[in-house]
Amino acid sequence: MKNIRREAAICLQLGGFVIIWVLVLLASRAEFRINWEALKRLPEVFTIYSGIHLSFTSWAWRLRIFQGWLVPLPDLQGTWAGTAQTTWSDSTTGQSTAPLPVLLVIRQSFSSVSCVLYSKESSSFSTSAQIVCEENGLPPRLIFTYSNRPRAAVRERSKTHDGAAILRIVEGSPRVLEGDYWTDRKTTGDLGLLFRSRAMSDHFDYES
Repeated sequence: MKNIRREAAICLQLGGFVIIWVLVLLASRAEFRINWEALKRLPEVFTIYSGIHLSFTSWAWRLRIFQGWLVPLPDLQGTWAGTAQTTWSDSTTGQSTAPLPVLLVIRQSFSSVSCVLYSKESSSFSTSAQIVCEENGLPPRLIFTYSNRPRAAVRERSKTHDGAAILRIVEGSPRVLEGDYWTDRKTTGDLGLLFRSRAMSDHFDYES
């Protein structure tokens, strides 16, 4: 996951370090030039710079002011609600399955992302996940592989399985995730989700 634009980050880091050094020299009333007194202030500069860097990677990267030009990846953290529509149909009746209500809970930090997909009958936990941002103007995508664990009561007809999904990220109002999934049970389907809340559900509460 490319979480920062390299060229912008280098300029910002170098410029930020110099600005902090200048401010430390001004605050300490030291002579404003490169000499031994200025060099002795470098530990203070590194301490302040490290604090700012930690704040940025902990939470500030989510701020809109940094989105796009510095941080290319969108902030998807929260709960998304929608449906999963399988392409499977009963071979004897030709009847297809109705859309299944689902919740997708995304936990995202500056350097990682994970997903849990809840339905009434099972939970799917991501084994790997990443946000891919193209440089050619294509919309970003959320890609993840997962392991599905059905509830004990339905395991006789719904087996544990693995799968993967690719979802297109549509920023706007509303925010949308849409795409398809496939499983090692040789089934495929479509996922469509709308952003619901920054709060992260820990169970299937679709109707709440």
